[in-house]
Amino acid sequence: MTLPNRYDRNMTALSVEECEALGTKHVTVVGCGGLGGLVIEALARIGTGHLRVIDGDVFEESNLNRQLLCTEADLGREKALVAAERVQAINGQTNVEPIVTYLGEENAAELLAGADCVVDCLDNLEARFWMAHACQQLGIPVVYGAIAGWFGQVCTVYPGDPSFVSAYGEPFESGGTSQHKKLGNLPFTAYAISAIQAAEAIKVVLDRPGQIRNRLLMVDLLDGSVDDMELR
Repeated sequence: MTLPNRYDRNMTALSVEECEALGTKHVTVVGCGGLGGLVIEALARIGTGHLRVIDGDVFEESNLNRQLLCTEADLGREKALVAAERVQAINGQTNVEPIVTYLGEENAAELLAGADCVVDCLDNLEARFWMAHACQQLGIPVVYGAIAGWFGQVCTVYPGDPSFVSAYGEPFESGGTSQHKKLGNLPFTAYAISAIQAAEAIKVVLDRPGQIRNRLLMVDLLDGSVDDMELR
């Protein structure tokens, strides 16, 4: 099979066989905001075959500081639909499936079924909890990401790995409050963490080594440090 010229710059970081395999993979991105918009962009450009993009929210003015998909013209529009338009404009070979809804206990399994990998770009702990629970039941690996101010973190969790609670704590005990509400969201933090998430998703679907498993990668852009913590 001859790959389109659009994928020339994937070589030789990816093999021809890997690029072909990417065209058969299904990645679901939950959340189309600061992290999700950039993850979706990267996965479409690299040649992922099927993207399911899930978000029940609409763009508002406060999103303009960091969310790639948000323009002044798109304020008030559904994030998932704008994401789908962006994918279609970038790569007509990628099948994109927008779903305008919020993920919760009652629909998580249905929304995530069939994915080779789920990328968590959510901004609340309760939805993350139900997503993690569904993925454990469905046997789907999850790439988690979160940001707050200058700080971000990423990890990849397969069914049977140390649990979601190991990384984020118990949402119902904490009241579900995310740190980004206290520390804000900066554009470069979203870009840095979403890039790592996209790389992890590609490694997952291509079964590449070096995944951030059983540890939490922590990035501090204020002091320029990267560290990790073992998850147990």
